[in-house]
Amino acid sequence: MRLYIDPGTGSMLFTILIGLVGAGIYSARMLIVKLRFILSGGKKVDMNANRIPYVVFADHKRYWNIFEPVLREFDKRGVDVVYMTASPDDPGLQNPYPHIRGEFIGEGNRAFAKLNFLKAGIVLSTTPGLDVYQWKRSKEVQCYVHILHAASEATLYRMFGIDYYDSILLSGEYQATDVRNLEKLRNLPAKDLIEVGIPYMDEMKARFEKAGPAPKHEITVLLAPSWGPEAIFSKYGDQILKVLLETGYHIIVRPHPQSYTAEKEMIESIQKKYPESDRIEWNRDNDNFEVLRRSDILISDFSGVIFEFAMVYDKPVIYTAANIDTSVYDAWWLDTPLWTTGILPRIGHELNGLNLPKLHSIIDECLNDTRYAKGRDEARSEAWEHMGEGAVRTVDYLMKKYRELNPSEHPEKEA
Repeated sequence: MRLYIDPGTGSMLFTILIGLVGAGIYSARMLIVKLRFILSGGKKVDMNANRIPYVVFADHKRYWNIFEPVLREFDKRGVDVVYMTASPDDPGLQNPYPHIRGEFIGEGNRAFAKLNFLKAGIVLSTTPGLDVYQWKRSKEVQCYVHILHAASEATLYRMFGIDYYDSILLSGEYQATDVRNLEKLRNLPAKDLIEVGIPYMDEMKARFEKAGPAPKHEITVLLAPSWGPEAIFSKYGDQILKVLLETGYHIIVRPHPQSYTAEKEMIESIQKKYPESDRIEWNRDNDNFEVLRRSDILISDFSGVIFEFAMVYDKPVIYTAANIDTSVYDAWWLDTPLWTTGILPRIGHELNGLNLPKLHSIIDECLNDTRYAKGRDEARSEAWEHMGEGAVRTVDYLMKKYRELNPSEHPEKEA
């Protein structure tokens, strides 16, 4: 008979184990410090020895694009940073920057076990749930800083996702309002909230401006569904491709990578019915830059690519309204409506089961209606402050914070 432990219980047991081990290690370190003090004849012991000034943690390789602009700015200033990742094939492990050292720290609980005993000044991450699940605050980390990985709410994380960070890097004022309201409701200490912008979107914009618009081509529609029960293919199946092909436009289909695993049978069935041809192509490029550049309009659901397409590439979108159950998210605690649901009608047209047969005319309307261009300008002004300055402002804050915490140290070599 095998003993079964459900995931929730397993997580709880792991947390208890980590807590016990952490307490033991911390006590042992304090004992060693005392012994060193006695053996040195009462000389002061450096408690900060072997501390890493700056650590960046990524729980998956897909977040390398979030951190690379920031790490490049650190490298430009000659500041050493350790980039820790839970992906063995993270491109950050082979990065070209002399001052950025990549380190694979294991997957899943192995990674969190190392982080829980980390000795560092500043830890920057985009991973929510600090001090909630397996990832516990180390007593020997001075400051935890969270950076958002999308131009949307800071409250669409699972409950308590950012509660125990010390600082949050934001892209818009509305995010700060939401975080402050959560702090009041939960009686939490006020965090540092710094509006720095969006470094990775700054990068995309600079790349797009350098490349310029795509060469002249026929109207191209990009269908980029996410995955899950609220995603486009789950709602409409292959019917949406039938309607799109009837428009006569060129169609690019780019499903979410997870669809090829979690919805393999459905994707294979649709691909078999609508194989590649001169009218339709299936795209699986790792880098979505070119496919976004050569598309004239995007059809998606709740994917973050909507905001990248609208705000960086300045092109219209068609979206499906997801029935977002906020009961598991921080947003549930707030009375204010979601910024996302308010901005979508201003940057694009909603697609639903009733107007799906009229998709051709909806596409034409979006391509020609100037109100959507106005809405995209509004979205940028609300959610993308300090455009082009995100990486610089982020590093400015991190270095300033480190100096405040360690006024007697000067690990940075200013550029």
